[in-house]
Amino acid sequence: MLFNSVAFLIFLPIVVILYYALNAKRRWILLLLASYFFYGYWKIEYLSLIVLSTLVDFYIAQYIASSTVQTTKKILLLTSCFINLSILFLFKYFVLFNGQMDLMTLNIYSAENPIKGDILYAIFYALPVGISFYTFQTMSYTIDVYFGRIVPEKHLGKFALFVSFFPQLVAGPIERFSNLQPQLLANHPVKYTNFSNGFRLLLWGFFIKIGIADNISQWVDAIYSAPQNYAQPYVWLGVLGFGTQIYADFSGYSLIAQGAALLLGIQLMDNFRTPYLSSSIGEFWQRWHISLSTWFRDYVYIPLGGNQVKLPRWIFNISIVFLLSGFWHGANWTFLIWGGIHGLLYLIEYIWKKIGITKNWTKYLTKPLGIVVTFLTVHFAWIFFRIEDTQQFAIIWENLWHSTGIGTIEIKTELWLVLGLFVVLDSVMYNNRFDNFLAQWPSLLRWMLYALLFYCILAFGGTVNHPFIYFQF
Repeated sequence: MLFNSVAFLIFLPIVVILYYALNAKRRWILLLLASYFFYGYWKIEYLSLIVLSTLVDFYIAQYIASSTVQTTKKILLLTSCFINLSILFLFKYFVLFNGQMDLMTLNIYSAENPIKGDILYAIFYALPVGISFYTFQTMSYTIDVYFGRIVPEKHLGKFALFVSFFPQLVAGPIERFSNLQPQLLANHPVKYTNFSNGFRLLLWGFFIKIGIADNISQWVDAIYSAPQNYAQPYVWLGVLGFGTQIYADFSGYSLIAQGAALLLGIQLMDNFRTPYLSSSIGEFWQRWHISLSTWFRDYVYIPLGGNQVKLPRWIFNISIVFLLSGFWHGANWTFLIWGGIHGLLYLIEYIWKKIGITKNWTKYLTKPLGIVVTFLTVHFAWIFFRIEDTQQFAIIWENLWHSTGIGTIEIKTELWLVLGLFVVLDSVMYNNRFDNFLAQWPSLLRWMLYALLFYCILAFGGTVNHPFIYFQF
């Protein structure tokens, strides 16, 4: 089910009303059923994968906790990781190493063997929504049980809710058991502040998704499809536009997820903190997709030794983390290049600081200029995130500097004004969140902004529901 759909606008109020009408001890049942319905509404067959991951990690965690033999614990943990990653590989990465199966051949095969045909179609042509997110969430649970950080959940149904909680199921944030599970099972009374802040997050999330990301996508798609046809300024507009689009799209999803959860009294972690005002790549990754970057920090970087190792090994650790973070995003070598670029830039920054170049630069390279440099390098790297192969990059890069095209894109003045509103508000919030930021405003100004955002959602929404970009991951 898409957040930006009529179905969700009907589904969410019903869940919230029933949630507070039920006895607190039974609310988890409603949330579990609602979460399975939410996911199954898209494609019910793939619920089996969520159920499989749930069963695997629930029972393996139980055996890990009850075992007294360290070798047995380690074997169980490796088994859990192997099963989860095998499912992820089969449905997300198998096609990368084996090529795409001819669709006509597949259709002929499906006519003779419908069940096997459906399985092959799922592997080669359909990626289960959110599989990377809930796989990492269940893996973190088992790993935390192994290291004794948490006590395993003894109730299968309640653990299933942790895996499938609908607001953050398909695109995060990737929550930790220690933060989410107690909230899912707590008795949350009806609170005005939860509803007030929840609606603010929903409003802001829908605004930047529908008003910003979906409208920008139209010119980004046009320019990326044939950059050689457009004049140089418009090629730049496409590259910079995609950076804005993906930020508005993904942060919009996270805000809607946070808002929906907050209506139920549940606080999800912040996933973005104005990343484009970062003055370095290191700071960017402290502000962009925070739940994923902290996941790789805690479950990959630190187990590899973190920074408590010699320099060559530390460089290896950093490289692995960034390459994996790129590969996590999809079955395409361009994602690996994207992650590698960020890793290389991170290492260059570290070397500069180590040998004192950055210290000398501070006399000339102020923080605002650092923000500009980081902004541009991040957006150049986004090109690899958006394209399908390196040949496309060569075409885009050439036309960024030497375009012979004459095509233009007509962008309405109203859209520039809406985009300006987003940039200004996002910038002034910086380390704050929209609901808390708005709480400081006078009541009249708040309601004026509510009306303006609601108007923009209706005026710029259109009739087509654009899927969230991160649904493909």
